[in-house]
Amino acid sequence: MARESLWQVSLERRLMMGLVGLVLVWFSGCAGEQPKSSGATVTPEQVRSHADKAFDKLKQEEQHRTVTPATGP
Repeated sequence: MARESLWQVSLERRLMMGLVGLVLVWFSGCAGEQPKSSGATVTPEQVRSHADKAFDKLKQEEQHRTVTPATGP
């Protein structure tokens, strides 16, 4: 009977150590992971060019609205 309880304590200890080991590996894996970058960096000139194109498109739409009269109810 003493032998069974000794085996059970040993089994519980081994399971606990395995669980602690898995948690430590999991935490170290998360801590070691590098943040993912978007890959493509946008330069200020690209942003400015995109904004200029959007502004020009907006101006064209506005001019088109003033040329064609809006039909209202």
